[in-house]
Amino acid sequence: MADSEAIIRPATSRDPEAVADIYAHYVLHTVATFETTVPSVADWERRLDDLAGRGLPFVVAELSGEVAGFAYAAPWRPKPAYCHTVEDTIYLAPGAIGRGLGTALLREVIAGAAHAGVRQMIAVIADTGSDASAALHRRCGFTEAGRLTGVGRKQGRWIDTLLLQRDLTADEPE
Repeated sequence: MADSEAIIRPATSRDPEAVADIYAHYVLHTVATFETTVPSVADWERRLDDLAGRGLPFVVAELSGEVAGFAYAAPWRPKPAYCHTVEDTIYLAPGAIGRGLGTALLREVIAGAAHAGVRQMIAVIADTGSDASAALHRRCGFTEAGRLTGVGRKQGRWIDTLLLQRDLTADEPE
């Protein structure tokens, strides 16, 4: 269960700096993202505006007034036929891991994407040697769709990605 103090809310224009700080940790110190250059606050502002313009969810977890994590749904691919499929992204501040925030964030993104008319959500998870992200996604209804072997290179090693998928139409009325 999420921390009793946690608030999951839509990201606002005051959040990109905290989001950038959280993400920078993963860019610089892990292989969880294939980014090698830390995106700027302005990059995050543009992403927030773009997703809001598309009606897609971008949410943050707040603990004691501080952003402790974020998640969003973004277009899976730019080609028009993919317009009803998104990829989720979720990151927690290192000190906020293990408090249920990931589950709360992902559930909110799933609900927001479904509300926006999305039919499929894809998770692209770097194989870091930990099953935590895949387990989180499985808890939220994702199933394995495949593995891409050795598609990323970071920190001197080749990294696989695990693809998971969730059908967002299962809860639609018939």
